[in-house]
Order: sequence, then structure tokens, then C-alpha cells
Amino acid sequence: MRALVWVLFCSSAFTQDNTTLRDRAQHYLVDLIKLDTTNPPGNETKVANYLRLAAATYGIPCELAGKDPARLNFVARLPAHERSTQRPLLLMAHSDVVPADRAQWTVPPFTALLKRGYLYGRGSQDDKSLLAAELAVLVELKKQAVPLDRDVILLSEADEESGSTGMTWMVQNAYSKIAAEFALNEGGAALDSREGVRIFQIQTAEKVPTRVVLTAKGTAGHGSLPRTDNPIVHLSRAIVRLADADQPVKLNATTRRYFSDLSKLQDYDWLKPMLGKLEDANMATSAANQIREHDPELNAMLRTSLSPTILNAGMKINVIPNTAVAEIDVRRLPNESREEVETRFRRTIADSSVEIAREQGQDMPSTEPSSLTTVLYKAMEQVFSQSASKALVVPYMSRGATDGSFLRAKGMAVYGVPVFLREGGESRAHGNDERISPENLGRGTELLWRIILAAAGNDRVRAQ
Repeated sequence: MRALVWVLFCSSAFTQDNTTLRDRAQHYLVDLIKLDTTNPPGNETKVANYLRLAAATYGIPCELAGKDPARLNFVARLPAHERSTQRPLLLMAHSDVVPADRAQWTVPPFTALLKRGYLYGRGSQDDKSLLAAELAVLVELKKQAVPLDRDVILLSEADEESGSTGMTWMVQNAYSKIAAEFALNEGGAALDSREGVRIFQIQTAEKVPTRVVLTAKGTAGHGSLPRTDNPIVHLSRAIVRLADADQPVKLNATTRRYFSDLSKLQDYDWLKPMLGKLEDANMATSAANQIREHDPELNAMLRTSLSPTILNAGMKINVIPNTAVAEIDVRRLPNESREEVETRFRRTIADSSVEIAREQGQDMPSTEPSSLTTVLYKAMEQVFSQSASKALVVPYMSRGATDGSFLRAKGMAVYGVPVFLREGGESRAHGNDERISPENLGRGTELLWRIILAAAGNDRVRAQ
């Protein structure tokens, strides 16, 4: 009975056709935050069922797909007009969220509390805000019967935050359901410079997680007798050598354009003298090191990065262990191979007692940047340029990874769409008190609406 009441309540809320696009997105986000899909274990089918009810209420064809009944993906499709020959546009956003430590939050993470002008909740930035906006736009397209020049598909995939099993299942078993010319995804960001320019970073490439495990082996013994083969000492030296080594500087089409465009801003005037040096093999490292002093995030876009994150060694203070282990979070450039990185690490460590192995688990593909000349990219350039009095639209390579890489590997152009502003210059994705303002959510949803109309539909139709 309780489930029936919930379904009837949701159906009533979904069919309130006088709801504005902004309010609809906020309504969906509140509901989605309240569905706890912490990964692990995920339980993303809760979100998939919610999306299915929302879509079915408006007659939007949809289905659930996947292997694990508790972790299903959601796919919906609005068809184009009969004479269309254009390939589809895919909207995507994952349904799982990372864990939230309640003790570190000032509000309950899954209550979607509106407080001091912000909507708080795990997933409010990553990635249920985008999912709510995409669902709201899909419903609006259906309500207004917008004539589409290409199919618009909505995919909400499970397990993006851990193993990408949702996306890999779709690619391997149901790719025809999501195959498209291009896709809008998470990964982009909008931010305001000190000089008042709004920078729209369209993610066209992403670094590749390449986690490694260092294992040092030696002879166990009593702590009172120091040994030259102490594995903790060898492991410590290996970590320091890796951390201190300058990784090679390599630009790609995305980062070359990004640095060039960014240097035109007054805030980044200091970057101009570095551009030529970054292209010179003899000067690139020193230039990147100077950039690191100004902006560590820019430095991370220039080369493979590494961060030691987990150590495991010893069981008692007076016992020298025979093994010490460190896990290193490596984010390699997409134009480097895993083998290149591991070979370089071995050369840097230069210690036969330290082994380098690949961490088991998710292995994401390395891909070329998405094109800057597609209809979708041009639509974003136009919409974003018109949305602010001072705007800079740039391609961007993110440090983090998304499920978009699996689609790029299939030849699809995937873009992290920067519809939401980084409020206060900060990002709370994966952090405590994750939040988004209703104004930011609403404005971003309207930007998304305009982009989709320009790329797939009739741009004379306006948002409410």
C-alpha cells in the first residue's frame, strides 16, 4: 500500500503541466537526492524506477537495462520527425553517488534541505543536478511537441563512481540503444574570473586513471637491528623519488587551445610567456614548473600526475616487516600509454626490491579529444557566448574521469557540458555539504534547453 501511495503521489506531481522548466528541474533534483544511491552498494534501480515513472507519465518511450536487478540503467528516447537523417543526441548522467560521512555534514546528506539559498545533498553537484536538468528538458520537449531533427536519448548509468559496470554493460550489450553522433555529459565547469569574464570549460578530453601498487620486499627481523633491506625504507625512497620527479610535458589539441585562450585574459596574462616554452622540449619542464607555482591545476593538465594515497606496512613497532605496500593514484595524459608511464616509474625508482603492479579493477580507455567542429560543440559555443556579457568558451581536459571515455572509444564525440556555475569559485563534488543554489540549477537547465534546441530541435521554441 505504501508503494502504491508513493506512485500515485509521484504521478500527480509529474503531471502538473503548469510547472516551469526551472521548477521541474528542482522538483526532480529534490526527489533524486532523497533516493540514496551511495556506491557501494549503489542500488541505482531506485533512480531508474523514478525516471521510468517520470518518462512514462508523459508518454516518453523508456526502459531499464542491465545485468544486476539492483543496479539497472535507464534509457529513454524521443524520436525525430520521420524525414530526419541526422544521428541522435545523447544526454547522460550517472545515478550513483559517493559515500557521505554524516558526522562531517551540517545537514543530513539525503534530505535535500534548502538552507540559506542552497539545496544541500549528496549528488546535488555530482551528478544528480545534471540528471534532473536533462530529465526536465526531455519532458519539456515532449510537452511542447518540439519537432526534432534528431532523436534525443537520455541515459542514466549505474556505477560510474566505482567500476563503470553500468556503462560497460551498455556498450557491450545494448550499444544500439545509446549510439549517437555526440553526447552531453558531466565534466565541464563554468567559473567567473576576477576580471568578470565567465569561463565556460567544455570538457573534450579527460585524464586516465592508471592506479599502481608499489610493493617493497625485504627480510623480516627485530627492530633493534637496522637492516639495509628494510622494505619500509625502500618503499619510502621510491615514493619520494616518484613525487619529486618531473613528469614529461605533453600538449594535445584540447590543452593547447585551452592555454592559448586562457592566456588572453587579464587574470592569466602571466601565462603568455610560457606558451612558446611549453612547445620547446628543452624548456617545457621549467615552464611547467613555473606554471605549477601559479596554478597547480593548470600544471596537472600538462603532464601525468601521481598522488600516494594508501600505505600498508608492519604489525608491531619492534618488528621489521618483510613487505611494505603503497597505492598510488596516477592520472595519465590521454596521449601516453600505461606502459610508457610504468616504464618511466621503474626507471625513476631504480630499485629492484620495489615492484610496480597494476591495481585491479576499473580500466578506462585512453582516447583522442572530441572534435571542436561538431554541430553540438558549435551550439554550445553560441549559447554560452550569448549567455553572459563577457564570456570565454574553451575546450577543457578534466583531471577526473567519467564514463564518457567509453563512448569516445566507440567514436562518439562526448562533451562535459558546463551549464552549472562553480559557485563561490569552489566545487563540493565528493566533499562535505555538497550543494547547489536553485538559481544556478534553474539557469543551467535553461542553458541546457537552449543547447539541445540548437543541436537537435527547433530553436524558435523558448524556455518558460
